[in-house]
Amino acid sequence: MHYTGTIWRPPYEASSLLLEVTAGCTHHNCKFCTLYNDLPFKFRMSPLEDIENDLQETAQTLKRWSGFHFNRAFLTGANPFVLKQERLMAIAGLIHKYTPSVKTIGCFARITDITLKTDEELALLHQTGFDGLTIGIETGDDEALRFMNKGYTATDIVTQCSRLDRAGIHNSFFYLVSISGVGRGEIGAKLTADICNQIHPTLIGANMLTIYPDSELYQEIQRGTWAEESEIEKYKEIRVLVDQLTIPTTFAALGASNAFQLYGELPKDKGELLKTLDTIIQTASEEQLRQYRTTLPHL
Repeated sequence: MHYTGTIWRPPYEASSLLLEVTAGCTHHNCKFCTLYNDLPFKFRMSPLEDIENDLQETAQTLKRWSGFHFNRAFLTGANPFVLKQERLMAIAGLIHKYTPSVKTIGCFARITDITLKTDEELALLHQTGFDGLTIGIETGDDEALRFMNKGYTATDIVTQCSRLDRAGIHNSFFYLVSISGVGRGEIGAKLTADICNQIHPTLIGANMLTIYPDSELYQEIQRGTWAEESEIEKYKEIRVLVDQLTIPTTFAALGASNAFQLYGELPKDKGELLKTLDTIIQTASEEQLRQYRTTLPHL
């Protein structure tokens, strides 16, 4: 199998077939991100020949593992959905040819990737199996989106994800806790809840901002132009987000950046989630949480 650098996937894609179709990120300009700094290039598409060879290898392996099969494929890379509709359709065709048990195909996507496709193209991609995209919206706070160089606005998130909804392509969001900076976390949480309540994410996953020295954001902190929330403030921010969400969705904080793992179905589990967060806020040690953050080797 062809894999380049560290392979990142959401926790809920653990049982999916991981297929490399891109490496790196077309944007690679977010101030906080260091996920693809180990690559010697910004972005690269995998040759279709490599993708087909990997699927052939997968099919041969599955023959040896009698009874085992994949129901889902997850295309790796920071934003494979940036690929043109024709190429994504070609990749889907190869997946269905060699692993016919796969019913749905997911990947990471940027908001800007969706703008490159017409409504008709999105509908065709859904018919081919694309569903369950994971989008790092990060926040609905336009001030933070601009400062972090995300390349889109809160309005863009609502507009483009509404188009996915109409095409039948379900999507999950990553929310980056503390992206709005010290003193603005709860504002950012409210703004994010406002946009999420207008669309239909099947899951909202909270990840704690963890700053590494090789990030541009670290340099901003050294210059005194941005400051991070305390660890307890981050949990207060999460509490506001959960409290303000009114849509049916799954809320999760399961990645390595989270010292406490949280999971619940909204609105059913909202009360329990808020109760757990209140306990963390009232009893957790800022010193211990900070130690967890600063000794986290990578996300």
